[in-house]
Amino acid sequence: MINGSIVALITPMQGDGSVDFASLERLVEFHIEQGTDAIVAVGTTGESATLPIREHLEVVSQTLSFAAGRIPVIGGNGANATAEAIELTQGLSKLDVAAMLGVTPYYNKPTPKGLVAHYKAVAASTDVPQILYNVPGRTSVDMKPETVAQLCDVPNIIGVKEATGDLARVKRLRELCGDDFLLFSGDDATAREFLALGGNGVISVANNIVPKAFKAMCEAALQGRAAEAKAVDEPLSGLYSALFCEANPIPVKWAAHRMGLISEGTIRLPLTELSEEFHGLLLNAMQKAGIEVE
Repeated sequence: MINGSIVALITPMQGDGSVDFASLERLVEFHIEQGTDAIVAVGTTGESATLPIREHLEVVSQTLSFAAGRIPVIGGNGANATAEAIELTQGLSKLDVAAMLGVTPYYNKPTPKGLVAHYKAVAASTDVPQILYNVPGRTSVDMKPETVAQLCDVPNIIGVKEATGDLARVKRLRELCGDDFLLFSGDDATAREFLALGGNGVISVANNIVPKAFKAMCEAALQGRAAEAKAVDEPLSGLYSALFCEANPIPVKWAAHRMGLISEGTIRLPLTELSEEFHGLLLNAMQKAGIEVE
């Protein structure tokens, strides 16, 4: 079962915007060494919206090659066109991904009926386990627990990543979808409470740069050691906020570059590199979280 501390991995890029596979290999090794439980390759933090399908599949394939079976790799398969999501899904099905993570179609603003039809069509195109992903702050559509409940009985839909920060949804999703349906937090700031309420894991942005601490927090929370989880989590709280001072993944790529984890902090247009006015804010949060910077 996929659970625990999962990184929404950034996609490192060279100065010309091409994928930096040498840095990607270093990132994969870093997460294995630090104890991360699983990797999401080319999710939204991995800039899936600006990678064409061929490149998207290449990055996932290389991530799997670098991981070499030592850590589960989840491939992002979200798109705002169902046909494109199916094409991605079929491409990923030829690789050895442990599961796929599909964000709700963005910009289109589908109705609940449309969301159910979309995810059923994607799931029907593969036998690989599927994880739903609800992040209305980025997609302009909120997949309510009642909609998830219409999908949780699809055999290969195994869970949902819930990124609203609404902790009441944990209980509601459990009531509607049962104990075997996997619940992942997509909101670092409320992740500890999410796990304490019965969540199975966290698909995290901050995990890119504090994987050891984040793993310790997740383990403590999942095992009911609330005081220990809180003690680990509190020094990271400023980081959770600072990593969203500009649109994700702008800040986390800048931070990873300052740590020497990736060669460049390059990000693809229409996003641009972190504005200088936020450098001090993010450095201060990193230092409080115990991160050494170059």
